[in-house]
Amino acid sequence: MELMTRAGLEKTKKYVRAAVILSLFLSVLMLIGLIGVLTYAKFQGPPPLAVPQSTLIYGDDGKVIGETNTGEKRYWVDLEKISPTLIEATISIEDKNFYQHYGFDLKRIAGAALADIKAMGKVQGASTISQQYARNLFLTHDKTWKRKVSEALYTLRIEMNYSKKEILEGYLNTIYYGHGAYGVQAASQYYFGKDADRLTLAEASLLAGIPKAPSYYSPLKSAEHAKNRQELILDSMKDDGFITREESEIAKAKPLKITGEHAHQTVETAPYFQDVVKNILRTELGLDERTIEMGGLKVFTTLNTKHQEIAEKVVDEQIQDESDIQLGFVSMNPKNGYVTAMVGGRSYEESPFNRAVQAIRQPGSTIKPLLYYSALDQGFTPATTMKSELTTFTFDDNKKYAPHNYNNKYANDDITLAQAIALSDNVYAVKTHLFMGQDTLVKTAKEKFGLTTPVKKYPSSALGTSGARVIDMVNAYNLFANGGYKVKPVFITRVEDWSGKVIYEKEVKKEQVLDSDKAFVMTHMLSGIFDPKLNDYSTVTGIQIRKDATRHYAGKSGTTNTDNWMIGFSPQLTAGVWTGYDKGKDISLVHDKLYAKKIWVHFMEEALKDEPVKAFKPTKGVVGVAVNPHNGKLATKDCPVQRFTYFVKGTEPTEYCKEHLGKKEAPKEKQPAKKDSKPWYKKLKDWIF
Repeated sequence: MELMTRAGLEKTKKYVRAAVILSLFLSVLMLIGLIGVLTYAKFQGPPPLAVPQSTLIYGDDGKVIGETNTGEKRYWVDLEKISPTLIEATISIEDKNFYQHYGFDLKRIAGAALADIKAMGKVQGASTISQQYARNLFLTHDKTWKRKVSEALYTLRIEMNYSKKEILEGYLNTIYYGHGAYGVQAASQYYFGKDADRLTLAEASLLAGIPKAPSYYSPLKSAEHAKNRQELILDSMKDDGFITREESEIAKAKPLKITGEHAHQTVETAPYFQDVVKNILRTELGLDERTIEMGGLKVFTTLNTKHQEIAEKVVDEQIQDESDIQLGFVSMNPKNGYVTAMVGGRSYEESPFNRAVQAIRQPGSTIKPLLYYSALDQGFTPATTMKSELTTFTFDDNKKYAPHNYNNKYANDDITLAQAIALSDNVYAVKTHLFMGQDTLVKTAKEKFGLTTPVKKYPSSALGTSGARVIDMVNAYNLFANGGYKVKPVFITRVEDWSGKVIYEKEVKKEQVLDSDKAFVMTHMLSGIFDPKLNDYSTVTGIQIRKDATRHYAGKSGTTNTDNWMIGFSPQLTAGVWTGYDKGKDISLVHDKLYAKKIWVHFMEEALKDEPVKAFKPTKGVVGVAVNPHNGKLATKDCPVQRFTYFVKGTEPTEYCKEHLGKKEAPKEKQPAKKDSKPWYKKLKDWIF
């Protein structure tokens, strides 16, 4: 008996030892497995936290003008820009121990398992905020073991590589609140019409209850279910010490207004402009289509929404509905090249072809200021005269070319450069072009004024027969308006990624490419298109809109059989308009030929309405004198017409006009001002001694 008892005890000890060894072995295996899982998670590194989000495009005032439309509204905001009450409500109802656990709440898991066993079914969830975040970011919502294991691994990777603040911020920016709203910012705007940082306790507690089942707890689906869950959350917040009983009761009783509208329904502002912005993101910044459409970018642009509204309104008012005329329009800030408004056609829905940047049309006489700037470089002045008469030019092995003025009118006498610009004399332009050499305009247009389409080496190029883009021509006039500084059209000033990191910022570099004195002289001559003192065989080309122009403007119109242009500027703004038919049909109706000028002047007047009236400020190297505009000589008191005209110092006329003196003796010639070449220290010495 005793032997049998001993044998039984030995056998029991063997089983116990085996059990202990097995337990130790399993524990070691589990420990090794845990270490292996943690090592794997650490080795995999931090998972990316970005999710598909709407890219937002902003105007220069910081307001959204456009949004990529993927059917889902997602906007990322920093945790600091989320209402603290919403954060507390979410933690209270979703994960009370969020700040204490490491991704898995073991106590809550055990409690949920017991509840499920008692109910013989799935009745209680135990997922932490970290687990939900992992699921929302990377996984489907199926219930397979493979998905659960993957979720656990993603959760570990998130917890091991990100702070609790980053996890909470990411979670609140990715959870689904129903009705296409992903993340708290989109949800706040949809349900309450406000940003997430402005939510009240009542609003936050209602919003925090929706993600559990958006189709059930959305107040737009069931006000009763949403209210019941809101009260449950407020009770939970009170029990957790986030709010007092009084605050809970006040929030429960407070009526809420649900808007049910997304902040940015459709893209209606400046669609042609936005197309250019997206193209720049692709071609110049090198972003792929998916990043542009779903990368959650914030693209800050130069668009002035006031200017854009004015441009679209003026186009609608000026062009008759039954007309098939199309247009391209651009306005820019001449100081930095910022594009403030753009109209690429009369209807984006009917034709997204952007005539402001894509169409290449003959600029007509708007090319002449580029030609005449080169002439100033070669010794011309506003008083330089040439004969305006029907002329046949011979060039390139006996080829003939006979340019015509508008309506075949000629002075049949000498006219000045200032008049040639104001009257748009074609003969004067071609003579100047051939005198300087045809290469001059070709090089000047490209190298100094930045035209992206080549000017061909033809005599007729002086009259704008080589095609150009509206955006390039408007930018070329910026150089006159800003005193000769090189600028390029700018659409985007800054781009941020989904997390707020700046991935692009525009640098403005100033480079003087035109002589500032000659640029001012050119600007003053361009103001002559509105001045009847320059009338001669024809009236100045801006006479039709002179009565509408209440400010100081400089500009030039351009006309071909198929194209009408008007480009001009004030000290604060440059704008240009092309009008014509897409298929290059001749423009025959008189009122169709005036569209460009009328659109331009009405836009400029309305866009600058609240701006101070500024004159073009003369540079230090110019001098103004009164001249007879018909011959360019210094005017006397007997001259019936006098015009104050600016010249580069040392090039002003010295001979007085003698045409109206009769028997009077002509005044003595003025001596040109001598430039003082003494250095400053010698001037100081002369002044002292």
